[in-house]
Amino acid sequence: MKAVYLLFLLLTPVLLAQQVESIAKAPLKADMFVGVDAFSNVYFTTNMELHKTGVDGDFVFNDLQLGPITSVDIINPLNIVLFYEDTNTVVLLDNKLNKIERINFNTLPQFLNINTATNAGNNRLWVFNIDTQQLELFNYRSLTNTVVSQPFSGTLVSQTSNFNYCYLLTENKIRVFNVYGSLLSEIALKDYTKVIQQDEKVMGVKENSLYYLAEISEGSTKKLPEAIKIQLPEITIKDLHLTQEFLYIYDGKNIHTLKLTEPKK
Repeated sequence: MKAVYLLFLLLTPVLLAQQVESIAKAPLKADMFVGVDAFSNVYFTTNMELHKTGVDGDFVFNDLQLGPITSVDIINPLNIVLFYEDTNTVVLLDNKLNKIERINFNTLPQFLNINTATNAGNNRLWVFNIDTQQLELFNYRSLTNTVVSQPFSGTLVSQTSNFNYCYLLTENKIRVFNVYGSLLSEIALKDYTKVIQQDEKVMGVKENSLYYLAEISEGSTKKLPEAIKIQLPEITIKDLHLTQEFLYIYDGKNIHTLKLTEPKK
């Protein structure tokens, strides 16, 4: 697995367009590509295991009784959040993929039936309650939850978040909430399948194309286009991850490292 990490260091820039620059390509065999952290560690899942490979070595975590891993949040590499939808469970891991804590939402004093869980910081998780169709903040120290949103219709397609904001994508809309429960934006978006964000810069995937969601990223009060298409090379978008420096796209065989410039408006 060290070959994956070493290939990220062999950077040969090739200018593809004003908006994107191809930096590197590295082979990877994985069920799901999770992302790359600030220390260039690569995270991915295969056979219901989470793998981390980088300068510090290779690490693996599995808890097969929990079923397949639904999502992994690496916003804090010292407190990685694994969500297992089949068993309604979250596992927290340290930077060597040792288990810190397991949270079984089925056995809580107040049962929660969720289909997403991402890191909200300060011992909290952003979770989406399927039964009430509401976004909630769950504190896993006090075992208390705070309702963030009003119930809304539609099926949750994708959730991305940081410690301040949570972005929820349904079939026809994207909604942005802050930790205080305020709905900051609610904008029509149709046929998008995934949203990603970094420092409030938000992008969405639609029909194997990537769009910069300017109105969400820069404030709904500004007169901006709904979405600006990012001119990518011909890559099948299976999984992707955005950092401050790079955009990583996994096509099922390779991880493509791309550097983005500011989109033209």
